[in-house]
Amino acid sequence: MNIVDLGSGSPVVVIPGVQGRWEWMKPGIDALAERVRVITFSLADEPSSNARFDEALGFWNYVDHVRDVLDACGLERAAVCGVSFGGPIAAAFAARYPGRVSSLILVSALPPSWRPDARASFYLRFPWLLSPVFCLGAAGLYGEIAAASDTRWSGIAAACRAGINVLGHIFHPGRMARRVHLLTSVRIDSELARVKVPTLVVTGEERLERVISPRATRQYAAIWPHSRVETLARTGHLGMITRPREFAALIARFVSESEKKIA
Repeated sequence: MNIVDLGSGSPVVVIPGVQGRWEWMKPGIDALAERVRVITFSLADEPSSNARFDEALGFWNYVDHVRDVLDACGLERAAVCGVSFGGPIAAAFAARYPGRVSSLILVSALPPSWRPDARASFYLRFPWLLSPVFCLGAAGLYGEIAAASDTRWSGIAAACRAGINVLGHIFHPGRMARRVHLLTSVRIDSELARVKVPTLVVTGEERLERVISPRATRQYAAIWPHSRVETLARTGHLGMITRPREFAALIARFVSESEKKIA
């Protein structure tokens, strides 16, 4: 397996979104590695992950991949952070392997009840033909990047850096569509109620989020009344990219506080 292991201190495993590439999260990963030990990877069916993927296991490949990463890093347990599509993976891992999760962090995460609407279903039918449309839709995220930037030119520069990073680690429409199908083919709701670890639910601002409604992500707070809910100001879905230092400070503080409570 190809595993990225950076920094030192409390271990935090970060699971990427539906595009599958850890590199898309790099600004947040680098900022977090200044405060804690960060372990991340591309999803199991990405060729660059060099991980096992058994078609018969479906969605659970992604969950077991987290276990395999912990084993490879010699870790009995760690904080587990799921971003967007990585959210239900992290939640399912906490339910299936409760002894291996010290705390759980869900960032702009798809809720377990999520199912694609008519527009998303249309995209899923023709992922390759519609990938240019997907790219044009992503251009609409510039408003979020601008909101997180102090000046117009810094916003343009940030958008360019993000675009170059994405082009350097391009997504695979077919694999993205398959991941969504695998998620919607399982029901993990009933398993999640038994998760008791310290939990942080992070969203961006409602006015800036263009991908997953913060109200949808906050469904996790209804499942786990013990969870803490935070809004990362001046962000929507891209907080790890647009405000990486603020993101890192929030996550590192929560992990530290959770460890003190357990101790």
